[in-house]
Amino acid sequence: MVIVFGSINLDLVCRVARFPVPGETISGSSFSTFPGGKGANQALAAARAGASVRLFGAIGNDAFAPAATALLVSGGVDIQGVAKVDAPTGCATILVDDLGENCIVVVAGANAMADPRTVPDAALTAQTVLVLQQEVDGAANTALIARTRRAGARIILNAAPAHPISRELLRAIDMLVVNESEASALATVLGWTATPRAFASSATNAAPGLAVILTLGAAGALWVSAAQTLRTTAPEVHVVDTTGAGDAFVGTLAAAIDAGAPPAVALRRAVAAGSLACTAHGAQPALPDRAAVDALLPTVTAEEE
Repeated sequence: MVIVFGSINLDLVCRVARFPVPGETISGSSFSTFPGGKGANQALAAARAGASVRLFGAIGNDAFAPAATALLVSGGVDIQGVAKVDAPTGCATILVDDLGENCIVVVAGANAMADPRTVPDAALTAQTVLVLQQEVDGAANTALIARTRRAGARIILNAAPAHPISRELLRAIDMLVVNESEASALATVLGWTATPRAFASSATNAAPGLAVILTLGAAGALWVSAAQTLRTTAPEVHVVDTTGAGDAFVGTLAAAIDAGAPPAVALRRAVAAGSLACTAHGAQPALPDRAAVDALLPTVTAEEE
């Protein structure tokens, strides 16, 4: 079972030829709305990868809420743990340029009221993989991590956006997933060398039981732990929108870990999913299913370093 505690948004997406500079107004070529939020995206990615998934979080009693949860329901994610609160549903305004790159502004709304106490103790067992991100209150994540650690479940933290985390928190989780900019930001806060590989080494030295997974975009990904270092390649794909790539990676990684896959297999599957998510528009609509990941998997290699 994969348990996801995290954000649920409606994404407002504008396509532009290039990003505007401060003070500039430019014309966009299209506007679309998509369900999103890192928690929701990762939950749906894990479900499409074949896992049984329960999502916990919060949405508002507004017109955005049904649209924000529609694909979760049709995708088989259990959203009974999603509370309705007196706040607007979370919203992300996203610009996507002609190269497929994006810049994003997120307004937390109801996500700021996500309550870790809605996750029942019975759901946190040694057979559970808990997935967290940083689009909800940090204290809520910390409280849930403490409960989950006592229950013996495995914990994956996607430290995105890159809010500060402590050495103590690193010792309480099993896997930390970051991209290069997040690794650099966290390293600076912790007083470590701000390069991805150096950050991973420092983190695993500070928390010997931790595996650090670094996503490297078109260069693939790294898995660094006390036991091994793995590097994966990324297949060549036609990139149209990178918005959901990181969430596809995390959700598919969680599903593979939940299924008992070894690190090399889990990392390859995650890289394949993240690559496929770049080939379609929107976050949740672009998340690949298990069959698509299986088909691309032979082009993704993993090697010990």
